[in-house]
Amino acid sequence: MELTKHGHACVVISDGDRRLVIDPGAFTDPAVLDGASAVLVTHEHVDHVQPDRLRVAMDADPALEVWTNRSVADQLGGADGRVHAVGDGDAVTVAGFDVQVHGEWHEVVHPELPRVRNIGFLVGGLVFHPGDAFTVPGTPVATLLVPLHAPWCKASEVIDYVRAVDADQAWALHDGLLNDTGLGLMGGLLGERGPGTPTPYGRLAPGESVEL
Repeated sequence: MELTKHGHACVVISDGDRRLVIDPGAFTDPAVLDGASAVLVTHEHVDHVQPDRLRVAMDADPALEVWTNRSVADQLGGADGRVHAVGDGDAVTVAGFDVQVHGEWHEVVHPELPRVRNIGFLVGGLVFHPGDAFTVPGTPVATLLVPLHAPWCKASEVIDYVRAVDADQAWALHDGLLNDTGLGLMGGLLGERGPGTPTPYGRLAPGESVEL
């Protein structure tokens, strides 16, 4: 399998002609949906999904299906049974990929702001995309997509999350609001200038791929 970063929170996991798109939100080129075999969406925030854009892609490809939580599924509507609501503990097969669902809630941005539902996806037993949460799957993870920066997290939490998951490799995710200075700072804290984690850390540029 191959992992490709597509900006901020979106990645594509591919195997041959199968393309699984995760969280194609507003900070990602809509072309990422071209040729998609299926789409996974962790939660309803605009940087992770744009329902209107996703509906257009589904109209253009009657075979395209979506797996997400109930709140996003309700926003997408019926779509002839092609939108599937899943939750913590579910295990499904999506475009030939084995997918396990973990987690329930988005991290707290502020106690006075509404908290939304959030699920993470473990794909092929290899890659974990947590969405906007520090969910620890409770099962071995080869590749962790680690949220690097958000209004709901701080550096110490990111470091502790990488330690808790204890994956073989961590790649940066959720980094679209950082400039080069911030990317370098966070990279150092997760690398040789930080307190240390058991997991090697790296960042893929948009469009860059790595074999899994």
